[in-house]
Amino acid sequence: MEGSPRAPEPAERKPRAGRAVRPRVRMTGPQRRRQLLDIGRELFARKGFEATSIEEIAARADVSKPVVYEHFGGKEGLYEVVVDREMQALLGRFTSALATPGHPRDMLERAALVLLDYIEEETDGFRVLSRDAPVTSGGGSFSSLIGEVARKVEHILGRQFDARGYDPALAELYSQALVGMVALVGQWWVDERFPGKHEVAAHLVNLSYNGLAHLEPRPGLRRDTDPPPSAA
Repeated sequence: MEGSPRAPEPAERKPRAGRAVRPRVRMTGPQRRRQLLDIGRELFARKGFEATSIEEIAARADVSKPVVYEHFGGKEGLYEVVVDREMQALLGRFTSALATPGHPRDMLERAALVLLDYIEEETDGFRVLSRDAPVTSGGGSFSSLIGEVARKVEHILGRQFDARGYDPALAELYSQALVGMVALVGQWWVDERFPGKHEVAAHLVNLSYNGLAHLEPRPGLRRDTDPPPSAA
């Protein structure tokens, strides 16, 4: 079973005829698992799920393919664990940043910087999350991650809407819009890296907060109030 302790792996491979074999690094089961996760994370980020093979993962780890299957059951299993680990790490950052109450603008700044900090510090992790999940995978996707973050923001917006006399039921719509905007900018910024993250966050907050600060209680579209065009 996965949680059972594993004996240390043998120190070296059996030599093949006519070929020198370098010593294999001795690792415990948990150490090997962490190594495979790190290698998978790097390859999935750089090449994507489909272009990454079990053979390449095993070669990079200097193990045989059965070792990868033993730990994760295959490429799909490894991918799911990598994605879940990154999702939990990023959600943990958001939870911590939004746990302390504060002025709405301050909280928007925190939320924007959480994502940009993560992109800067864990670029491979963000690339894995922001790629489309394979059809064969039961793991999470970027859209499901955005949904989780939006649900956290929804509670904050709901309190603010209620205090300002807006319909709290609309907090879900606005939270999806705000988080989606930040996430899409993050996907663009992961490659651009210009301007700097604090300037990017400032522009995001400028658009979102100043827009929220002047919300119309009952917005309508201009086309719904303009007179119909005269017949030609």
